[in-house]
Amino acid sequence: MNEQQPDRMPEPHTPNDQPDEAGNKTETAPPQNRRASVARSASIVSLAVMSSRVLGLVREMIFAYFFGASKSLANDAFVIAFRIPNLLRDLFAEGALSSAFVPVFSDHLVNKGEKAAFRLSNLVATALIVLLGAIVLLGIIFAPQLVAAIAHGFQSDPEKFALTVRLTRIMMPFILLVALAAQAMGVLNSRDRFAIPALSSTFFNVGSIIGGVLFAIFLVDPTFSHPFRSIIDNPTDGIIGMAYGVLIGGFLQLAIQMPSLRREGFRYRPELSFTDPGMRQIFKLMGPAVLGSAAVQINVLINSNFASSIVNPATGLIDNGPVSWLSYAFRLMQFPIGVFGVAIATATLPAISRSAALKETDDFRHTIAGSVRLAFLMTIPSAVGLAVLSRPIIALIYERGGFTSIDTDHTAGALTFYAVGLAGYAAIKILAPAFYALGDARSPMIFSIASIATNFLLNWSLRDVLQERGLALATSVSALMNFALLYFTLSRRIHGMEGRRTAAAVAKILLASAAMAAVCLVLSIGIEKAIGHRFAARAINVSASVAAGAAVFYFAAYLLNVEELKAATAAIRRRFLKRS
Repeated sequence: MNEQQPDRMPEPHTPNDQPDEAGNKTETAPPQNRRASVARSASIVSLAVMSSRVLGLVREMIFAYFFGASKSLANDAFVIAFRIPNLLRDLFAEGALSSAFVPVFSDHLVNKGEKAAFRLSNLVATALIVLLGAIVLLGIIFAPQLVAAIAHGFQSDPEKFALTVRLTRIMMPFILLVALAAQAMGVLNSRDRFAIPALSSTFFNVGSIIGGVLFAIFLVDPTFSHPFRSIIDNPTDGIIGMAYGVLIGGFLQLAIQMPSLRREGFRYRPELSFTDPGMRQIFKLMGPAVLGSAAVQINVLINSNFASSIVNPATGLIDNGPVSWLSYAFRLMQFPIGVFGVAIATATLPAISRSAALKETDDFRHTIAGSVRLAFLMTIPSAVGLAVLSRPIIALIYERGGFTSIDTDHTAGALTFYAVGLAGYAAIKILAPAFYALGDARSPMIFSIASIATNFLLNWSLRDVLQERGLALATSVSALMNFALLYFTLSRRIHGMEGRRTAAAVAKILLASAAMAAVCLVLSIGIEKAIGHRFAARAINVSASVAAGAAVFYFAAYLLNVEELKAATAAIRRRFLKRS
């Protein structure tokens, strides 16, 4: 393994730069500086993730235009086929692997030095290639059984079932690519490098959009004479091209991070040892974390299973649409979760991992509590806005081509009920990894299992009553329950989580969000009555309502003295003045 130092100027030695027992310098900034760096790092990640989420929405708009929702079986088949490697990604890559790998890698950096940390990274990468390579092969072989298990309703339509199996086999290698990308992200984040890893998902979307559309055109119209119309007219062939686009995007997500890894001094050397103490520690954390970090995705998978068998009350038959309606709605949910929840969690994890390694409980407590409040500041108004403006937002983004007004109604209903749990989804991203940093993987696993069981029971109870909206509501309730269990358990574990301060902040944020909701609702209804439903009218409606709502929320929260808002405003002002 190459021990080359990172390509950057050496920093002067300070009392906080402590050599470890091997002579490697480790940088341990003062606690107050680490807490401040979380907000700065979160802002970097947030901008990068926002770029990815915007492109993700563009990708969904392309799917909606070409394949619709209830128009054909193509999009339902793709959603289920992609759900399988996407679930494995959350189970073994971006969720469990990141939560288990970053604390152990950070501990190695702090206490054992770069050489030991990079060796651990090589061991993890080789293990991923071996283990996930085998899972990919098994997934390809047993794709029919997998599809039957997660979308049993598709078996009533042989054509849809066969297409889903074919798409699953094409996209299974995605899990290996994205797992290696997640591990690379963990290394870079532990080195306080956030921008490039956060941008990697942007490159996934770029690759999947451009590569997918080009493959789709090639499959349906090799002459490129009427490319887009050919996809619309041949959705089942076109969707296969989009599946190949997923693999292209996964490769780019990994490749974009490799130069940064090399600059940090990392060189991959195949090495495999499941008995290494660091590997054993990662597996010890990762086993329970498989469930502890992926409850939301497992619940979404359960939703898809129930949605695959929703019966149209008018016809008494299983129709196309419910699986896609839930998928389109959850994509919009992932925007604020990614921009705020994942960004804050990504920036928080290395900081709390270092605090845990250095036994700084007070710093750990303040960092976690502040991160949760910051997540609530961003996600509660987002949830209210999505619920109030669900229909105009869905119509603006998706309603064209194969996506009809009926699809808009159903997707908007699902989005409203998904929004109920938005703050819970985001907070789980922050709280679950905190347990792993403390070496406790059991508690998140238990709470996650309880959440999954609750979601299943609610799905079973609400599917026939509220159809896809009931499935979305079940997931939201389960997420809020999971958050509550994590929050109060962690609070007892670390002797408090600044509960009164957090409760006061949430109350103020809810009041400001209520004022925002009233303004958004009145303004949206008025604009719709005045200028109608055409695309330009929808764009004006959403833009004006969101802008007015954001302004009302900001001033209401400022007048209510929400500390997190004022701190963020002050930080932005200082940065602006510094650059000026």
